[in-house]
Amino acid sequence: MNTPLQKLGLTAAQFGLDQGAPARGRSPQAEAREILAIAHRARLGVLDVGHVFAQSETALGEALPRPQPFRLCVTAGRCDRGPEHIEAEARASLRRLGVEKAYAIVVDAPSDLFGLQGAAAWLRLQTLRDQGLFERIGISAHVSDDPVGLAKRFHPDLIQAPASLLDQRLLADGSLAAIAKMGVEVHLRSIFLNGLLFLPPDRAHGPMEGAVSKLSRVRRMIAEGRSDPLQAALSFALSRAEASSVLVGVTTAAELSAVVAAAASPPADLDWDEMALDDASVLDQRRWAAA
Repeated sequence: MNTPLQKLGLTAAQFGLDQGAPARGRSPQAEAREILAIAHRARLGVLDVGHVFAQSETALGEALPRPQPFRLCVTAGRCDRGPEHIEAEARASLRRLGVEKAYAIVVDAPSDLFGLQGAAAWLRLQTLRDQGLFERIGISAHVSDDPVGLAKRFHPDLIQAPASLLDQRLLADGSLAAIAKMGVEVHLRSIFLNGLLFLPPDRAHGPMEGAVSKLSRVRRMIAEGRSDPLQAALSFALSRAEASSVLVGVTTAAELSAVVAAAASPPADLDWDEMALDDASVLDQRRWAAA
């Protein structure tokens, strides 16, 4: 069984390589190298490379420790552009990262699989797996995408799905347990719900305003349990038996050091059920931007 740190995974999208903005006066490449060095020393498992631009994949590949120690997950090209596009983008990602193969390739727009090119695109991903370029093919799903239905229809090797101590919908209804029972790997993402648990009440706006009182209550429960929001969020996600990996995003090496320390701490003894939110407008981050 994985230890909590081995179960912990990292997403590269927040490293700053796309924006080019220096962290603490340092170049994004230097910060990325330190982040990856910390992740390597802590023996983190998965590194999700999805949602970074081509130039950033190259920079990330240059920053990776050698030999490359992570289970790399890359994002597939758009399925609606057809199988040739899928394969070309997959091979280009591997070249930019400086690796011959990766752990997984993940479709991040499940609706495209139901389009005219969807079946052919998925078949091509299976072929790339069979050729040894990837060990796994997967799907990244939102709650509204019906992850169980996707697993039943496409038989992926893994599914990425959102779950957190604030958003327990796919855990409470048994969806993630059902997916895991099918033999599909479950990778939890959005475990910090885009930082909502850490957001000061006076900075809440739009749909989040309706959750201020509940969030204040959750923070109070965490404090009374002699824990803090970071430790509680990690403890909740890492304790899920359904999940084989828990993905977190950080922008600096200092943030990852804090995450590693919190993940290695004794699990929090808290009443998780009492912390769940039930307002879909708050839990769906896609609605925040529209507000």
